[in-house]
Amino acid sequence: MSYIPRLKKEYNNNVISRLTKEFSYDNVMEVPKLKKIVISKGVGAAVNDKKLIDHAINEISEISGQKAIATISKKDVASFKLRKGMPVGVKVTLRGERMYEFLDRFVTTALPRVRDFNGVKSTGFDGRGNYNLGITEQIIFPEINIDKINKISGMDITFVTDAKSDKEAMELLSELGLPFRKKSEEILKPKKVDKQPVIDPSEDASVDEVSVEDASVDEVSVEDAPVDEVSVEDAPVDEVSVEDVPVDEASVEDAPAEEENNKEKNENK
Repeated sequence: MSYIPRLKKEYNNNVISRLTKEFSYDNVMEVPKLKKIVISKGVGAAVNDKKLIDHAINEISEISGQKAIATISKKDVASFKLRKGMPVGVKVTLRGERMYEFLDRFVTTALPRVRDFNGVKSTGFDGRGNYNLGITEQIIFPEINIDKINKISGMDITFVTDAKSDKEAMELLSELGLPFRKKSEEILKPKKVDKQPVIDPSEDASVDEVSVEDASVDEVSVEDAPVDEVSVEDAPVDEVSVEDVPVDEASVEDAPAEEENNKEKNENK
């Protein structure tokens, strides 16, 4: 008798009937199923050290139980010293029995080793029934020997289903054992709020008084008006210049006296 993974038995015996009852499918073929799992890892530092690609391939191969391949860059990027065709990452695609085996080990062994684990986020769906999950440390997998790793790094895991909606895909993965965080827990998470300083009523009064005192500044500006009055008082200078006009009148009055003197001189002659 051929070997059948535990999760595959669970899906055929229980999950199909539960999903059919919940979503009222008319045909068993409408029930969504898990098609493949893709594990990918980016290795940007491999541009300078190509040995990092080999280490990443070995790690992903040990985790998945299938030989991983290197991903190749598709274009040149001068700022990163990247050439087209250079290896920049690693990936592996799991289907069939290996897919169910990896999911079983991931749910029962790897996730419980995550520090402060409260479930996976339910916001990783792409709207077409696929779910993306990020892992920050590869040492959560028991296949990895901590003494042999060069650097702690993460990876991305994508669960591809043929579900028509995110709700159906989430229910499918939940039935297969993926522990999603409840929405109520995500809503009740404390959000970062900008703390505003608490001002006592007494301090408020002082603030008002300061604002009232500032009014004196305007009063000072009003008091500056006498400067304009001084400029008005300068007007008498022009009046003085007007008073100087009699000087000219005096010179005019002197003119007849000179004419009389001239007449007297002529008569004496």
